[in-house]
Amino acid sequence: MPAHPDEDFLEFVLDQLAGLGGVTSRPMFGCFGLYSGEDFFAIIDEGRLYFCTDETTRPTYRKAGMKTFHALKSYYEVPIDVLEDDVELCKWARDAVAVHQQRQQRKTPRRKS
Repeated sequence: MPAHPDEDFLEFVLDQLAGLGGVTSRPMFGCFGLYSGEDFFAIIDEGRLYFCTDETTRPTYRKAGMKTFHALKSYYEVPIDVLEDDVELCKWARDAVAVHQQRQQRKTPRRKS
């Protein structure tokens, strides 16, 4: 069986995100989802990396001319110059993880321990 076409790119991205620590991937619907712990913060599809965005982070992606992931419009493609700079990529990834965490906190009512 041939390897998934994005596996080499996935390996590259995981390598670039090593500074973030603990990033894992899971196959999903023909692409890969990237997780920091339980936080689903990125998608790899057709040789492109997309990060979770919100109203505060999205303008940076739009200014760089980046497009949304076709199925999840809050995920935007990461610019190639950011992708190639591991330090900058980790900064953008931390923002994407924080965006996802904030979304989850809004969805989940707080429980007392």
